[in-house]
Amino acid sequence: MALQVAIQMDPIEGIDIGGDSTFVLALEAQARGYALFHYHPRNLVLSQHGVRARVRPLQVRREQGNHFTLGAPELLDLGTMDVVLMRQDPPFDMAYITATHILEHIQATTLVVNDPVSVRNAPEKLFVTHFEDVMPPTIITSDRDAIHAFRTQHRDIIVKPLYGNGGAGVFHITPDDENLGALLELFTNLYREPIVVQRYLPKVRNGDKRIILIDGEPAGAILRVPKAGEARSNLHVGGTAKPATLDTRDRAICATIGPRLRELGLLFTGIDVIGGFLTEINVTSPTGLQEVNRFDGVKLEARVWDAIEQRLKARATA
Repeated sequence: MALQVAIQMDPIEGIDIGGDSTFVLALEAQARGYALFHYHPRNLVLSQHGVRARVRPLQVRREQGNHFTLGAPELLDLGTMDVVLMRQDPPFDMAYITATHILEHIQATTLVVNDPVSVRNAPEKLFVTHFEDVMPPTIITSDRDAIHAFRTQHRDIIVKPLYGNGGAGVFHITPDDENLGALLELFTNLYREPIVVQRYLPKVRNGDKRIILIDGEPAGAILRVPKAGEARSNLHVGGTAKPATLDTRDRAICATIGPRLRELGLLFTGIDVIGGFLTEINVTSPTGLQEVNRFDGVKLEARVWDAIEQRLKARATA
C-alpha cells in the first residue's frame, strides 16, 4: 500500500535513534514506500475548513547525528492523510487532551493510531482499574484518611501522581517511613488530581515486565530491572533492559485485556506487569520496540504497520 502518513510527535532532532519507537516506525514506513510528514501538536489548526497542520516532509536514516531530513513546511489537510500517528510523549495534560479532540474530527477519512477518543478515555493509571482481577490492590483518591487506612492494611505502599509518566513522582513508602504525611502535603500542592496508592510489589526488584501488544495480541516483552537503591525500573532513571519471555500469567493478562484494546482501536500499546500483576496500560506513546527487537531478533515495527494496513483494508470494505 502506498500510504500518506503524518506523524505527530515531539521535535525529531532530540530523539534517541537507538531506543525511540517512533523512529523505527518511521524507518519501516519509509521502507514500504509511504510518504512521511512530521509535525508538532502545536502546529495543529482546527477551523470550519477541517483539521490542518503545518507539516514538513520527512526522511529518516539510521545515522547518528544525521538521522533525518525535513523538507519545506506546508499547511496540509490531515483529512487527506491515510494515517496519522499520534506519538508525542506525555505528560497527559490538557494540551494532550486537546490534541485528541482535534484529531477526532478527521476519523471519518483518516486512521488515527492510537484512536484519539480511546486515548483520551484511557489514561494509563485509570484504564487499568477496569481490569480489577489482574491488578494489585490500589486506591485512587485525595482522601487522606482513606490513604492512611490503605497503608495500615498493606503497610508497604507506592504513591504516585495519577497523570505522571516516566517514573516521575513515584515514591516507595516502607512500613517505618515517617514521610507519608509530608508527601501528601507536597502532592496536594503540586497536583489538583487524586493520587494513586498501590500495595508495593517486592518482585519489582526482579524487574518490571513491559509487554508490547499489537492490535490486542502480545508481540514481545522486555524486563526493566531497577538499579540498586531505586524503586523505579524506568530505563531513563537507570533501569536496565533485559530479555524476557511471556509466562502463563502474562498471557492470561493479555487475553483479559486484549479484546478490549482491539475494540477501542488501541492498536499499539505497552503494558507493565510486576510479579504477575498489571500496573499500567500505556496507550499514549508506548515504547519498547527497539529493545524487544534486539533481544528477540524480530522487527515489531513491521507488525505494527501490518496491523495498520489491515485496519485500513477493513475500513475500505466496511
